[in-house]
Amino acid sequence: MNRAGDGANAGLVCTGLVKTYSDVTVVKAVDFAVRPGTVVGLIGENGAGKSTLSSLITGVAQPDAGIMTLDGQPYSPGSPAEALREGVVLIHQEIRLLPDLSVAENIFLGRQPRRRGRIDRDRMNREAADLLASLGADLDPRRLVRGLSMAVQQEIEIAKALSRHPRYVVFDEPSASLGESETEHVLDRIRALRERGAGVVYISHRLDEVRDVCDEIVCLRDGSRVASWQDSSVAKEQLVNAMVGREFTYEHVPPKPSRADIVLKVRGLSRTGVFEDICFDVAAGEVLGIAGLVGAGRTEVVRAIAGLDRPDAGEVHVEGRRLPCTSPRSAIKAGVVLVPEDRKGQGLHLNRSAADNITLPWEGRLTTGGVLTGRTVKKIAAEQRARLDIRGDMALPVRSMSGGNQQKVLIGKWLVHDPKVLIVDEPTRGVDVGAKMAIYQILRSLAEQGLAVIVVSSELEEVLGLSHRVLVMSGGRQRGVLRREEATPQRVMELAVPAGADEPDAPSLTTTAAGR
Repeated sequence: MNRAGDGANAGLVCTGLVKTYSDVTVVKAVDFAVRPGTVVGLIGENGAGKSTLSSLITGVAQPDAGIMTLDGQPYSPGSPAEALREGVVLIHQEIRLLPDLSVAENIFLGRQPRRRGRIDRDRMNREAADLLASLGADLDPRRLVRGLSMAVQQEIEIAKALSRHPRYVVFDEPSASLGESETEHVLDRIRALRERGAGVVYISHRLDEVRDVCDEIVCLRDGSRVASWQDSSVAKEQLVNAMVGREFTYEHVPPKPSRADIVLKVRGLSRTGVFEDICFDVAAGEVLGIAGLVGAGRTEVVRAIAGLDRPDAGEVHVEGRRLPCTSPRSAIKAGVVLVPEDRKGQGLHLNRSAADNITLPWEGRLTTGGVLTGRTVKKIAAEQRARLDIRGDMALPVRSMSGGNQQKVLIGKWLVHDPKVLIVDEPTRGVDVGAKMAIYQILRSLAEQGLAVIVVSSELEEVLGLSHRVLVMSGGRQRGVLRREEATPQRVMELAVPAGADEPDAPSLTTTAAGR
């Protein structure tokens, strides 16, 4: 249906929306509107009702009370497909691509262009390439999705949604797995949508992004609309205080000095076509941050150290003993554990309880006479719950928990048998500001207890705030290791941005990496 949106009636307007699940009201009489040519930021802690509100707007769920209008006409989509026909599209935080189809096939799934009754693959690939290029993504539309990083898959999700030329777009945490450069491409695309007259809802925990791109900001807390600002120049502290309902100090605490004994030593680690000649040490009690743009090879390096991918050259030593790097089992046995970036796809069994998730990797060690008792599971889960301040019923499926508590469960799972090296990839992806601060404190506390901690993050502020030293990567190469006092945002980005085609490669500075 084609609607004419003009004058006072123009826009997607929600009045008194209510949504209840299992006798719990998660959206409480919320008024919300987005007008053509504007960007409205929607903020709040996990559980505040942001995603539920976006689901009501885009037909994923239906409200129990309240009304919606679209450009002055009644609007009540019964499904996402109905919302799409009205020009309203949701770009999910969760990746929903089919891994064994090509990038282009995923973008145009179910609506491939045809010529003489057959799929016109040349046109499909060409249009997919144009969409990806508009997002700044250098990606072959013919390649399979399987094996692509979370960041690249998110760019494909965005391209898929934009291919429908929507008039109203809801972005639900689109930058959660993206680095700063990739995020800027997304924000540029949002600005372009605004310029052509589309209305955009932008949901994000990254408050600097919200302040940068939005014309208006709305805050939800406990399912209710508690504050709004017509000017996005509002102070970050005001946004945080509205989200959590109290005065909140948003700051990083400098880490305590690390110890002198080296726990992890990496020398010449290489994997053909992925990364090359990686050299660094991590001491007991130290937090080493790994920074770089998406595609720099950060995740691939830590996967090799953790035994998930086999390197072609180089050595890894844990407390002086060589680590085979042949399997996760050998790494875990040596005391090296990895908390992956995709907690829902790779880290947790969402339909099993939090308690089961925590004990799952250790069932072989925890059994007595071949039996793992419920008492043992409950006891260990209770220990990790107390240690990490996990909130929620540990006996319920972990999918029922907030993102922050899911992340704590995932970290706790790898602390049951105290490791020597804890690697955390994107530790606060998709969690709210309160949970971020809690996870930062957990990582600092673990380092203070003597663990060697490696943090991989796309958020530069996070890396700089947590780390004693920062290793910067670009194009699969190590460009430098900076001491905390050297690691300014400008210096890190100078190393992270690849050298121009007419310039020689930047030096790897491996002497700094190995030395202290």
